[in-house]
Amino acid sequence: MDKTKIKSSCYLVILLVVFVVVWQLMADKGMINPLFFSSPEKVWADIVEMFSTGYIFPHIQITLYASFVGLFYGILSGTIVALIVGENQVLARVIEPILVGIHGLPLLALGPLFVVWFGIGIKSKIVMATISVFFLVFFNIYAGIKDVDVQLIQTLKLMRASKFQIMQKVILPSCIPWMMASLKAGVGGAVLGAIVGEYLGATAGLGWVIQMAGGYYNITRVIACVIILMVIMFILNAIVSWIDRKVLVWRPSIDK
Repeated sequence: MDKTKIKSSCYLVILLVVFVVVWQLMADKGMINPLFFSSPEKVWADIVEMFSTGYIFPHIQITLYASFVGLFYGILSGTIVALIVGENQVLARVIEPILVGIHGLPLLALGPLFVVWFGIGIKSKIVMATISVFFLVFFNIYAGIKDVDVQLIQTLKLMRASKFQIMQKVILPSCIPWMMASLKAGVGGAVLGAIVGEYLGATAGLGWVIQMAGGYYNITRVIACVIILMVIMFILNAIVSWIDRKVLVWRPSIDK
């Protein structure tokens, strides 16, 4: 780890410590309303209780399962559709406006439909996670395809290269950075889709826990679950960043 990353990490830790200390002091002195805010002490105690009793583990498992399955289907479908549309200009002119219009719809607006169609079980959460990831992947890879050097493709066509060879040798390698960017964005999109689905209608999952806690004005549990989600996202992002460095080892780092 270089000096810049160490310095950034130190600043982040200091900022978090200051925030927690100020928050706790304000809670102790009654400067914040306990109905709307909790305290770091209570939130930490609730996190410890949920993990020590094992209460939170099934909910984390359900949310991650829906997220990962949705991530897989979203990446697969988004990549395939982007490659098909990117290679056909006529189809692109028809499909792109439709997808842009659907993408503009809030996920919360579509959520009730998926709950009605697929029930309050795991299927609706997977569908919402898939939809959330699909658009992120599609537009990223579609932009990558349009960014490919046209002259290079024309040169290969003059050399009588087949469409499969052009796809294999030029388009796919050129889209790898865009695919990795899609993976980074897709992880967050998958978790968001699963959480929204659980929030709208479910019997388990982190989104369901947050929704139930909010319904009973248990702000401590809401904040505790949000922190757990933040930690999960931090870990997932670190894993994806590690994969990105391994796959795109040839790309110069911005830190260098």
